[in-house]
Amino acid sequence: MDTKALDPQQIAEQVRDTMFANDQASRGLGMTFVEVGPGRATLTMTVRADMLNGFAIIHGGFVTTLADSAFAFACNSYNEQTVASGISVDFIAPAREGDVLTATAREVALSGRTGVYDITVTNQHGATIAVMRGKSYRLKGRAVFPQ
Repeated sequence: MDTKALDPQQIAEQVRDTMFANDQASRGLGMTFVEVGPGRATLTMTVRADMLNGFAIIHGGFVTTLADSAFAFACNSYNEQTVASGISVDFIAPAREGDVLTATAREVALSGRTGVYDITVTNQHGATIAVMRGKSYRLKGRAVFPQ
């Protein structure tokens, strides 16, 4: 494939495919894609019994992992290896076994090698479960997939 001829949407999709093939954590938690594009990504995950804490609600770490995965796919969507330099998560409401959570990440700002992304996690009824802000840092000269 001549990757130099790809448009930004095709690049984001190729990044998704390349990263997801190697992302054992996201796949192992049953995450699936709704959409991906330049600076954005949306993933879903169904809450399983093994994700529940002692109060029979989802452990915050799993909510954070879903949000972080959406963040990772959004900030890498330009085919430049990008890592998180920081996150801040606020939990708004609980989720329970069987709930389908959706994490939607969108780029807020991108300047030089740093970016800011907002991620919202909702349930199948559209209720907000958590919000996360992620800060990203691009690694110089490293592509997610070769061009």
